[in-house]
Amino acid sequence: MPVLTREEAQNRARLIEVHRYTVELDLTRGDELFGSTTTIRFHAREAGADTFVELNPAALHRAVLDGHELDLAAAPLADGRLPLTALAQGEHELRVETDMRYSRTGEGMHRFTDPADGETYLYTMCCMSDAGSVFAAFDQPDLKAVFDARVTAPPEWTVLGNGIATRVGDPAEGRWELAATPPISTYLVALAAGPYHSVRTEHAGLPFGLHVRRSLAPYLEDDAEELFDITRRCFDRYHEIFEEPYPFDSYDQAFVPEFNFGAMENPGLVTLRDEFIYRSAVTDAERQTRAMVIAHEMAHMWFGDLVTMTWWDDIWLNESFAEYMGYQVLTETTRYTDIWADFGVRRKNWGYDADQRPSTHPVAPAPEQVPDTAAARLNFDGISYAKGASALRQLVTWLGEKDFLQGINRHFARHRFGNATLADFIDSLAHGSDRDVHAWADTWLRTTGVDTLTPAITTHGDRWSAEIRHDGGGDGTDPAPRPHRIAIGLYDHEPAAAHQLVLRKRLEAELNGAEPTLTLSFTGPRPDLLLLNDGDLSYAKVRLDPGSWKTVVRSLSGLPDAVSRAVVWNAARDMVRDGELPPTDYLEAVRAHLPRETDIAIVQGVLAFARTQIADRYLPAEQRPAALATLGATCRDLLRRTEDNSGPGLRLAAVRGFIESATAPAGLSDWLDGDTVPGGPALDPELRWQVLGRLAVLGAIGPAEIDAELARDSSATGQEGAARCRAALPDPDAKQAAWDALFGTADEPSELSELSNYLVTATATGFWQPEHHELLTDYLPRYFPAAAEVAARRGPAIADAVARSGFPTTVDTRTLELGEECLRRDDLLPALRRRLADQLDDLRRALRVQRRQEERGSGA
Repeated sequence: MPVLTREEAQNRARLIEVHRYTVELDLTRGDELFGSTTTIRFHAREAGADTFVELNPAALHRAVLDGHELDLAAAPLADGRLPLTALAQGEHELRVETDMRYSRTGEGMHRFTDPADGETYLYTMCCMSDAGSVFAAFDQPDLKAVFDARVTAPPEWTVLGNGIATRVGDPAEGRWELAATPPISTYLVALAAGPYHSVRTEHAGLPFGLHVRRSLAPYLEDDAEELFDITRRCFDRYHEIFEEPYPFDSYDQAFVPEFNFGAMENPGLVTLRDEFIYRSAVTDAERQTRAMVIAHEMAHMWFGDLVTMTWWDDIWLNESFAEYMGYQVLTETTRYTDIWADFGVRRKNWGYDADQRPSTHPVAPAPEQVPDTAAARLNFDGISYAKGASALRQLVTWLGEKDFLQGINRHFARHRFGNATLADFIDSLAHGSDRDVHAWADTWLRTTGVDTLTPAITTHGDRWSAEIRHDGGGDGTDPAPRPHRIAIGLYDHEPAAAHQLVLRKRLEAELNGAEPTLTLSFTGPRPDLLLLNDGDLSYAKVRLDPGSWKTVVRSLSGLPDAVSRAVVWNAARDMVRDGELPPTDYLEAVRAHLPRETDIAIVQGVLAFARTQIADRYLPAEQRPAALATLGATCRDLLRRTEDNSGPGLRLAAVRGFIESATAPAGLSDWLDGDTVPGGPALDPELRWQVLGRLAVLGAIGPAEIDAELARDSSATGQEGAARCRAALPDPDAKQAAWDALFGTADEPSELSELSNYLVTATATGFWQPEHHELLTDYLPRYFPAAAEVAARRGPAIADAVARSGFPTTVDTRTLELGEECLRRDDLLPALRRRLADQLDDLRRALRVQRRQEERGSGA
């Protein structure tokens, strides 16, 4: 679809008001097309108005305005827009009859055939500008309307939508009607259809449902009560803190295949990726992540659905709030009481990394920074989610929870079923508070970059002082530090247990942003560890003074609180990324302390950074085998520690880490042959594909073994595992086949593959391997032109996949030069340009870290 500019949206919102959509869909027309007829009732505010509806059909059959056929020859559909010219002032009715194309990229109306049983499933993804690929629409968030739908589907199918779906007429005809919604935005319209397996219940007088494709039915049955329990707990907690009740008539959660995001907050019908229905063993941290997604999407029923941003520059009003509320509500209502540690090591780093790239942007960008929908699409990132949530957590700390909740309830009351801006929200918060919330918004939401807090400790006899330097993290245009309210933890070694730390005192400090330093003085001996931002309540990189770092090296795993340990691990991570700590020193800390770590989220986060960044990118190639050996030994220690099955989640994380760090096939081949890890766990499908993937990289298996495993597991995830393994084989023919599947053949480069979005990701992930750099040399100069071509042809979802999962793993200046040359093209799809720019910035950072590591090794 073409982009919609902010100016066009403002003009259209000034000219028209939309009342109601009636959407009629016929899903019985075959594998490629579905019928879509849309009736829109709207009001033109002035005579002679010209406007348009978004529409991206395979065929446009008729368009009837106020009973008169539009002359499609005189005013044809062009660039996804159907013009409506010289409208009379007053009420209008537009009826548009089309055939639409199914999608295989997770956009519009996605169609999936399950290889496990041949059944077909559909679902819509209209966010953020794909509604016109499903129905004719005035597709912008501030033109809310009532929606009702009528659907014809194969009679054995189930139909789900934003409102309660009811089968009508003869069951053999497969006709359904969906209850009318309250006013919602076009990007939130949702439908799912297919032979879904459903588990239903009722809570607080509303129907609740869980839905999956039939081949996943046994796994949903196993998890249904846990999922419902989380859903009920979150629902009840939101009703305790929000004065506005849940605004829709039902709450369905459909776990759908090949979904591009974690989930989508469609009112009444949340869609989630069906990897959240676990076929294989998972850690408690992964169940915690699933619970957070459930809590996040439910928060959107208020933040985003009840009150919606006016334009896409305020997506943080949706995402930052849902992110913050999701974590906070889980902490308050479920067994996941340490979930802020997970936020620190997994989500917050996403924000920190994004905020240090040239592509960073304010949490709340200026209007000119989001001129159109293509620019807005790029802002669904670590800034709008993790940084925004971090800023809100700091706001709650600074403002007080009572005033914060009063402000958001005031916001809901003022704008229910309408649209709002940053200014509207800040006004709601500021009303009744003695804090300068407008100034807070200017410093936290309108600026970019990460502040850095650095302590320096000085001792004076029986006294000591800590000077905290506060450096702004702006990009040169926003260098001023922000105000922070932080906790400072003072820790000492436990006399009876040398590697244990005990909290001497935790104090609060305010850094006002105006002064570059804050000095605190104390009586008595200095603490063994001074930890800034203990509790992780603010958004800032922190440093450790030399004495505290020595304590960390000795006793990091002895810190009593998981969030405190997450803050320290993040500090070490940032120091590596900024060239202040040798990557090998980080690995030494991993080797010493990860085997004693008890928080699974920390174990998984630290192993992921050490494996994918330090071993694969930050160390020179000749040091990589030693790094992998260190990680393998660490995982073996975790396995020995959990031999009594006292920590099954930790053991599973260790098994996965050991597989990914293996440099020889012997042990893994034994596991595969025995179908188990000695002492457990048994190899379930996920672990078997992971072992096969690593053996493929090492050249220890071939196509025959992959085909045999696919015969054993012919599911959709099995298909993805096989594609990943085939692309990972260190064989010229295998690499060429994978390349052709991604980008087309050498003879016919324009005949591009129609791999689904998930198979593109799986193939791209397998293709580039650090072990295969010599084999892949000739593909490097071909990658950037091929990525540009496939992005232009297949759209943003595929553009993101080939740039995120298919970016070359080679850390060298040649890759950087070729990438920079590609960015000088003026025809790149914005989604591809943004992702490539980020990848290249990460590559520059990796090259800097490598150079610093080499300088240390040479004594320079």
